[in-house]
Amino acid sequence: MRNALPGLAEEVVAELQRGFPALAALLGDTPVEEAQWALEQALLTVLGYQKESESKRPALTSVVTPMPVARARQDLFEVLAGQRETPEEGLGDLARAAGWPVPDTLQAVVLATPAEAPQLAAALGHALIGTVDGYTCLFVPDPATQTRARLEAALKGRAAAVGHAVPATDTASSLRWARYLLTLGPGRVGPEARPAFVDDHLSALLLLQDESLADALTSRWLGPLEELTPRQSERLEVTLLAWLEGGGAPEAAKLLHVHPQTVRYRLRQIEKLFGPVLRDPRTRFELEMALRSRRLMAHVRSYRARAGRRARAVASSIRPLGMAREARVNGL
Repeated sequence: MRNALPGLAEEVVAELQRGFPALAALLGDTPVEEAQWALEQALLTVLGYQKESESKRPALTSVVTPMPVARARQDLFEVLAGQRETPEEGLGDLARAAGWPVPDTLQAVVLATPAEAPQLAAALGHALIGTVDGYTCLFVPDPATQTRARLEAALKGRAAAVGHAVPATDTASSLRWARYLLTLGPGRVGPEARPAFVDDHLSALLLLQDESLADALTSRWLGPLEELTPRQSERLEVTLLAWLEGGGAPEAAKLLHVHPQTVRYRLRQIEKLFGPVLRDPRTRFELEMALRSRRLMAHVRSYRARAGRRARAVASSIRPLGMAREARVNGL
């Protein structure tokens, strides 16, 4: 990798000059070759090939060094998030350049808004920050040291989702499910808001991991209810699910807060619709999955419809603002 540093330094300086106008202004009249040399020395230092004292022009190096570190952290985040392939030499050099040793286990946190993300990252054990599809995301190191109470306290008042703890080689999975969970919740903010944890919704996420299959499951097993009116279908659905969960009419009656005789009457109707398959344990299991899937999908689609209406209402209320006014609105 050391032999590739001169070419890498040249490419990075060019990219930084394009992407960070402030850097070009900071360098002033310094020849581009000087910046490339300084960047190469900084990379040699952060990668451990030389000591900082071996650099002959520390002033320029100290200006350029934070840029390679920030770029290395971005690259490291993208590798862990599955947005780019792991380097052939592994994560070691990249992690050293980023100054962020990759722990054995990680946990993803996805935020609905980026407000105070750096402070939050510091509070969560210097989490690694990045962006995926417009969401600000953090990889929290060593989840065992970040207790649930600590995570809840740090994320209180935020619309956020916390992924499950995974090995460093599977961080994209924790990120994926945390992002998906965030799209399913109401996303409320305010003092009473609480983060959602993937660990609390494993069965629901499992059922919803493929909406097409969930629809196929409900179509296969709940077809007998399609001939009923919506009110009749809803009444028998909740009764069937309560019976499957409770194991009998008395238990279902308690869940539904109705008389056991009412449940028995509905169960006779259900048996006429479904027939003897209700006696098969596998059928009962798939029926329960189908009923749960239907309710989950109804919730998700209702939430998405409400979210869409809110987004359209917000968009229609937006008026062009001058830069100064926009800055004041954003609190800058």
